[in-house]
Amino acid sequence: MYQSHPNELEDIEIQLLLEGIYRYYGFDFRNYAMASLKRRILNIVRSENLNNVSSLQEKILHDRKCFESFLLALTVNVTTMFRDPSFYVSFRNKVIPLLRTYPFIRIWHAGCSTGEEVYSMAILLTEEGLYHRCRIYATDINEEVVHKAKIGIYPLRSMQEYTKLYQLAGGKKAFSEYYTADYNSATFVPSLKANIVFSVHNLVTDSSFNEFNVILCRNVLIYFNYHLQNQVHNLLYKSLRIFGILGLGKQESLLGITHEHKYEVLDKQNKLFRRVAS
Repeated sequence: MYQSHPNELEDIEIQLLLEGIYRYYGFDFRNYAMASLKRRILNIVRSENLNNVSSLQEKILHDRKCFESFLLALTVNVTTMFRDPSFYVSFRNKVIPLLRTYPFIRIWHAGCSTGEEVYSMAILLTEEGLYHRCRIYATDINEEVVHKAKIGIYPLRSMQEYTKLYQLAGGKKAFSEYYTADYNSATFVPSLKANIVFSVHNLVTDSSFNEFNVILCRNVLIYFNYHLQNQVHNLLYKSLRIFGILGLGKQESLLGITHEHKYEVLDKQNKLFRRVAS
C-alpha cells in the first residue's frame, strides 16, 4: 500500500483546511503563497497544542471564536508609522503636486492593518494642506485590526521610533503635536480621524466599491501567489481613476500583470505608479 510522505499529507490537510474555511466562512486563502501560509498554520497548530492540521480544521469549523483567533494569527499585521520613509518623501515630491489639481481626492488604503500607515498619510496630507479635501477609505480583511485602527490608540513606547521615522519621511512639525499621551498610551488627535472611513474589505472575495485618485496597497500582495496577485491587481485597476496613483510595497511590482503597460512609473525604487490608459 502507498504511504504518503508526512509533508505531502500535511499539504493535503492544509488544502482541506483552506477549502473548508472558504466554504463555511467565505474567507479565501487558497491562493496565498503556500510557503509562508504553511509556516503560519503550523505555528498555530503548535500554539493550540494540537497534533495535526486536521485537528485544527475540526476546531475551526465548529468554533467561531477559534476561527476568529486563527484569522488574527494568519493575517499579517506588521506595520509602523511612516514605514519605508523614502516612500513618503517621494509621495510628497511626486504625487502631492498632482493631487493639488483635484478639488476632491479619494484615497483607498487597502490592507490597512492596525492603522499606523493610514494616520501617517493623514499627517502628510495635513502638512501639505490637502487633508480637508480628502477622504481616506482604510480597509482590511480582519475586523479586529480595523477596530484597533479606528480607535487610534498605540503604545507610548513606540512614539520615539515613530518620531524618527516621521522626520526621515520629511515631517514638517513636531510629531508630538499629532497625539496626546496618557500613561502608557498615545492617542492620535481627532482631526486626523475626521476624513478616514474604516471598514472591513476582503481583497480576494469582495468587489470594487468606489473610484479612487490614489490606491495604496503596500506589502499585501507579497503574501499571494501569482494568480491571486493578478486577480487583486485587476480589482485595483478597476478601482483607480485614469491618471490615478498606485503605491505598492518595496518587494512588489507590476511585472507580468494584465494591466502592466497601462501604468507609467513615477518612482521605480519607491513603487509609485500612475495609470495612464483606460
